[in-house]
Amino acid sequence: MENLTATFRLLKHSSRNLFDRRSSLQLFNSIRSSNSGLTYNCTRSCEQFTRDVCYHKQNFLAHSCLLRGSGNGNLTNLPRFEGYGFRIHCRTLASAASTTVRNQSFSSINSDDISYFKKILGERGVVQEEEKLDDANTDWMRKYKGSSKLMLQPRSTEEVSRILHYCNSRCLAVVPQGGNTGLVGGSVPVFDEVIINVSSMNNILTFDKDSGIMVCEAGCILENLISFLDNEGYIMPLDLGAKGSCQIGGNVSTNAGGLRLIRYGSLHGSVLGLEAVLANGTVLDMLGTLRKDNTGYDLKHLFIGSEGSLGIITKVSILTPPRLSSVNLAFLACKDYTSCQKLLSEAKRKLGEILSAFEFLDIKAMDLVLKHLDGLRDPLPSSMHNFYILIETTGSSESHDNLSNCYFESVPFSHITREKLEAFLLESMESGLVTDGALAQDINQASSFWRIREGVPEALMKAGAVYKYDLSLPPEKMYDLVEEMRERLGDAANVVAYGHLGDGNLHLNISTQQYNNSILSKIEPFVYEWTSKQRGSISAEHGLGLMKADKIHYSKSAETVQLMAAIKRLLDPNGILNPYKVLPMSVLSQIGGNKPNKEV
Repeated sequence: MENLTATFRLLKHSSRNLFDRRSSLQLFNSIRSSNSGLTYNCTRSCEQFTRDVCYHKQNFLAHSCLLRGSGNGNLTNLPRFEGYGFRIHCRTLASAASTTVRNQSFSSINSDDISYFKKILGERGVVQEEEKLDDANTDWMRKYKGSSKLMLQPRSTEEVSRILHYCNSRCLAVVPQGGNTGLVGGSVPVFDEVIINVSSMNNILTFDKDSGIMVCEAGCILENLISFLDNEGYIMPLDLGAKGSCQIGGNVSTNAGGLRLIRYGSLHGSVLGLEAVLANGTVLDMLGTLRKDNTGYDLKHLFIGSEGSLGIITKVSILTPPRLSSVNLAFLACKDYTSCQKLLSEAKRKLGEILSAFEFLDIKAMDLVLKHLDGLRDPLPSSMHNFYILIETTGSSESHDNLSNCYFESVPFSHITREKLEAFLLESMESGLVTDGALAQDINQASSFWRIREGVPEALMKAGAVYKYDLSLPPEKMYDLVEEMRERLGDAANVVAYGHLGDGNLHLNISTQQYNNSILSKIEPFVYEWTSKQRGSISAEHGLGLMKADKIHYSKSAETVQLMAAIKRLLDPNGILNPYKVLPMSVLSQIGGNKPNKEV
């Protein structure tokens, strides 16, 4: 009987397509205007920090403009402590090496340096104001904080080149920065490194409407690129919660993943070319727009995911897929993790080319969202379920006339797409893989579904302290780690799991009332050792940054790390580019004559 009821819930919404390709944009724009905090500059004050950074999922899907997330989505209820603002989490508790030391071979800024930078950038491009520097020195989680006294804002590749040439000659360490939305301390200084912020380099240079190839500068905000492409009938192959502030240069530098990876793959496949500036100011023009080019080594891949440690990306050439007109979203419940796995396997086999997202969250995550986020309702209110799955499909639909007068006029699937989706959901119900479910019948319901999934990080922040781990594991092993972690921690912490099940990316979060070294000692190095035994990755999409630089050996062999160090030494012999990040200090100490003189 329960299966029949759930099947009816699915079917009664399946007769209407989610999005009208002509009216959704108009509706989206009206919604967007009421959420003015969605895009913002990179400089932040404590008050500004309450803006939407990573959790509000304002998204365009296919050609429709789907708002993922509801309400204002602001981080206004982050845990506050006595005093002011948000508590800065001690680096030792943030999993960074507690013995990080300043490289004494690096120079410190002096008045001559300031004068030179003002000469090439002008007064506006040289930032020394304490408030702006405080924002730029601190990551968005308020977890890592540097002490830089200078931020430079170049407006062209030439200016980046002149900055780096000078810094290299003076042995001034630098940290590249874009939207500063990273989670591992990779985009903020560790000590007094000069911040090079590329936000002013934000132009779309070319777009080929036939091939879908776009060339743009590194400072372009991801959301702005999505808006531009939507008007051209294309979409970005990358979809992130921080789209309102993250920038394409940072996305490429960290090889960001996100929700669309199951459909469009990683940026190693989407990025056709890039331009990067080396530590000595040399500009590498690899800005090709060809789909095929086998002339020598494909060097762009060295910079994708290198987190600014080999060079600063200034331009990107990216292949964007056509916008498809039919998008549907299902919110489903499963009784156990095995059912989630089997559902994924069946979805890949039976939905195939129309499957565009496959996300999961467990009961702990769902409970946090419903408890801490206002205005959200359980789409399956009859009871709480052990696991929840979001399945999104994207495909082509038949064209229809006379749809412009109604925002939510039904646009039927093509017969193939409709039959695939409905048959899959019904079969999954009948086989018991899915115990309950609902299909979003309009943009508002789709928004609320996505808000649940994208609201988990915000709910975790509101619940208190959180230890975050971004792991890549075989899908069949992912939840074993969650269960073992719960056994280790008992009642001392709430272990929450969610992530991109479609590509084996687990976001493991340990929620506690406050940061505690005793709890951390039970989490680490266990979580890294467990991942290593499964031949997984300790960083699926967030990068290594400062947090996991000395943990790279859990995922890479000593020989591989040594080769990485050799490449670093070749491209950046003085080690000025984003020091203390990506590679262990034991390796970095061999670059630039490290003679530590200051301890964190």
